[in-house]
This record gives sequence, C-alpha cells and structure tokens, in this order.
Amino acid sequence: MIAESDDHNDDLAYRWRNGALQPIAYPQRTALDALLGIERQKQALLQNTAQFVTGRPANHALLTGARGTGKSSLVKAMLTTFGDRGLRLVEVHPHDLVDLPEIVAPLRTRPERFLLYVDDFSVAAADPALVALKTALDGGIEEPPSNVLICATGNRRHLVPEYQRENDEYRMVDGELHPGESAEEKVSLSERFGLWLSFPPFDQQQYLEAVRLHLRILGATRWDQATQQAALRWALGRGSRSGRVAMQFARDYAGRQASEKG
Repeated sequence: MIAESDDHNDDLAYRWRNGALQPIAYPQRTALDALLGIERQKQALLQNTAQFVTGRPANHALLTGARGTGKSSLVKAMLTTFGDRGLRLVEVHPHDLVDLPEIVAPLRTRPERFLLYVDDFSVAAADPALVALKTALDGGIEEPPSNVLICATGNRRHLVPEYQRENDEYRMVDGELHPGESAEEKVSLSERFGLWLSFPPFDQQQYLEAVRLHLRILGATRWDQATQQAALRWALGRGSRSGRVAMQFARDYAGRQASEKG
C-alpha cells in the first residue's frame, strides 16, 4: 500500500517502511556532472534507464565495486535526469526484499516508471531476501510488472559473502575447473542482473579532480600546492581515495576557509 493516500503522482521518491510506501518529501537530487571518473558507467546506466523510461526493453542493473566511487550517487542521478519524464525511485532495504510482492502490487497499474533502489546489498546466504530477489529478477508464476526495474548496489560482485571453505568444493572435470554448489548459487544471483557495472578504486588523479570539482561547487576556488597536499593527506588519513572522501575533504576545507574569512 501507499501510506496515507493513493494520490501521490507528484512524489518523486518513496521508501518502503512498516509495510507501506512512504513518500520522501525531500529526495536527494544528484547531478550527473558532479560524478567524475565513471563516464563508462554513467553512459551505460543512462542508456538503460532511458530505454526503461520510454517503455522499451531494459535490464535490471547491478552496480558493484569500491566504496565511495559513486554507485549510489549514480542511481540517485537517474531520478534527477528522468524524474520529469515519469521515473520514480523506491528505496528498499535489502532485508525488506521479502516484501517485494507487496511493494510492487500498488505500482503495477500506475503510469509512472519505478526504479527499485536496493543500496548496499549484503545479506547472508540463507537470508529469505535472496529467494525473493531471485524470483523478482527472473519472474515467478506471476508476470513481472513492465514499469518496475531493480537497481542494486553492493561491494561484492556476487552480493553475498564468500568463504575460503568454498574453494574445497571446486573440482576438475575433463581438465576444466568447475565451481561447487555454494559458489554456483552465489554466481546465479548476480547473473540474473542483465546490466553489470563495476566501479574500480580512484587513482590519485581522479581523486584530485573530484576534490577540485567539489571545492568549486562549494565556492572555494583556490587551488594551489598547499591545497593539493592537504587533500592528499586527508585521503591518506582515511586510507581511501574516492569521490566520497573528496567531497568530505572539500566540505572541511571550504568550511575552514569560510571561517577564516568570517
């Protein structure tokens, strides 16, 4: 059900909570131009989403890779790009995927196109959410709605933890290495997504470009050797070079500059 009222055609985003789709009053609006270092991934998801919004065939999407590299931001940017063309975003917690039939039911007859956004997907291999997701991706006995697409992000390519003991299940057959049942089961989930997008870690140059962009957005235009060194020290202190770390540094640096001027 949709919380409070069925008349929510003007709402751009929802969150599934307590058995209802709750409209989000202030959805985050992420601009594509603010995402650097992921041009290939941008174009692929843009094309897929454009097909979906215009009623053409499109694939469920899986975005995996290093943390802070723009996976979640890219999904949110689809709402910014296509919201005025009927796209809506529905945030679903991974463990709430068991409710997928109830989530999808009120959306099937709506005129909008709904992107089910499952962020940071990571559940145990025995979690019932895995079965629900597989059914939604492949389709069960019920025809899947044509106006609903799943877009999941995660740090693991196969979405669920992998253990060293699973290596013992691999076997040689006619000179070829074959995975065991546990590994096959995990691979089978990610294979149900038609679009795979990987996000490698940022190199130093990509990180610094992201820092400069976020500084410009915040109105801090000064860029010199001292600023660059400060940005590199910030990344070293966090053990990561990523778009998220770049944004965090820019906020800190711009805030300090504003304090000094004030």
